[in-house]
Amino acid sequence: MKLVFMGTPQFAVPVLQRLMDDGHEIAAVYTQPDKPVGRGLHLMPPPVKVLAAEKGIPVRQPTKLRDGTVAREICEMAPALAVVVAYGRILPPDILQAPALGCINLHASLLPKYRGAAPVQWSVLSGEKITGVTSMFMAEGLDTGDIILQIQTPIGPEETAPELFDRLSPLGAECISQTLRLFEKGEVTRTPQKEEEATLAPILRKEMGKLDFSRPAAELHNQVRGLAGWPAAYTHWNGRLLKVHASRMLALCGSPGEVLAAEGALAVACGEGALELVTVQPEGKGRMDGGAFMNGYRIKPHDFFTER
Repeated sequence: MKLVFMGTPQFAVPVLQRLMDDGHEIAAVYTQPDKPVGRGLHLMPPPVKVLAAEKGIPVRQPTKLRDGTVAREICEMAPALAVVVAYGRILPPDILQAPALGCINLHASLLPKYRGAAPVQWSVLSGEKITGVTSMFMAEGLDTGDIILQIQTPIGPEETAPELFDRLSPLGAECISQTLRLFEKGEVTRTPQKEEEATLAPILRKEMGKLDFSRPAAELHNQVRGLAGWPAAYTHWNGRLLKVHASRMLALCGSPGEVLAAEGALAVACGEGALELVTVQPEGKGRMDGGAFMNGYRIKPHDFFTER
């Protein structure tokens, strides 16, 4: 099939590669503009642009989508479909209608659960045991279009959001591959989403990382896993920021925030159970083992993590 591909981050790269491997014609790739990174603010191309350039596919990086230019370009290319994967921009109606068969999207959750910008992180934050990917017809609402195909996968009890991202990306490529085969066979079905089952996955905020040890350890463990990478869970020790990058639940008890004796591990009592801070990062320093942090900062059992 002749396609237009719209995507930006690494998550979308395996999907674009799979479309090429399956023999589809990619008329053009649309992706976000290059972004300045680092102290030198050097422009860095999005991962999708890098792959497309390597394969000789025309790349377009518009800053505006609502002036009609992109819709006219797509109409001139006359693709059967536009495949959209984590493009990062809301498509206006004229673009949604430009391809002959419309636009389809890959979403990293089992819709209608976790509509929005951060479905993978919210699935982990919420303690879900199962997630997956969904291919869908795009509509003007936020991830409200009719479902075409879904593939499920379990979430491991220690799995972090970045780890889950890495697993869902190739699963998404398989989902889109199967979806396009349904189009080619004329066997595509449309299943409307059940609005009463819809939940949202809004953009993450830094303040979401603050650990409240009066809450159950299971909830804090999900918080650490779900916010791993960015913005990261955090607490404070002696008024200084302490990020928590990995944790483990322990069957110990004490007063919330109390450091517990746990054979050299940095264990903190919670409202229910306890949380081992496995990997931490003190303010201005690199990551380290929680036990090493405890020893280096002379933290003893019955000391307390308190509010800043």
